[in-house]
Amino acid sequence: MVDKPAHPLQYSICVSGAASGDTVDNDRALATRIGAAIARRGHITTTGATVGLPFFAAKGAKEAGGMSIGFSPASEIRDHMRRYRLPREYFDFINFTGMHYVGRDTHLIQSSDAIITVGGRFGSLHEFVTALEAHKPCGILVGSEGAADIIPELMKVLEPPREHLVIYDENPENLVERIVTILDQEYADIIEQINRNEHWYLNAKRQG
Repeated sequence: MVDKPAHPLQYSICVSGAASGDTVDNDRALATRIGAAIARRGHITTTGATVGLPFFAAKGAKEAGGMSIGFSPASEIRDHMRRYRLPREYFDFINFTGMHYVGRDTHLIQSSDAIITVGGRFGSLHEFVTALEAHKPCGILVGSEGAADIIPELMKVLEPPREHLVIYDENPENLVERIVTILDQEYADIIEQINRNEHWYLNAKRQG
């Protein structure tokens, strides 16, 4: 269960990973730990509402008493379950984007504050690149194989901008902690305002 006091802000942290393949069998426990670590810090786990490693992250979040939100490529629940054959378990809410996989990925990343990649294949690489281009902090669980172990080499070869947003760690709990620290720094002014209990929107002059 959640073992830390409530955080001033609830960050939405996307867990990206393979839906099938060898890394699912090898990394399911790691993905579960990531989801649980996000929950214990009082934050929200977001995923593509899919099977494989994202599913285990959602499962870990819920079993630790946290919140899990899925972003589906489908337009409604029947489409989600029958056409795409995706799960509904372990989600507090599923956003039915109707954007298929590529559009869903973009919407998922834009709706999240940060991303953590564990294992993964081409879809995870797409989500990572989208997150980097969107200036989102990116955590890479090194040693989890697949995309997560290819990304460090790609970063060296391609010399992308915003390299400082990408962090690497072999420990799921440490990686989550470091991502939260980066987000705390990024939103320090908002956290301060919340702690002062300011309600600027109540005093703002209405326009129109």
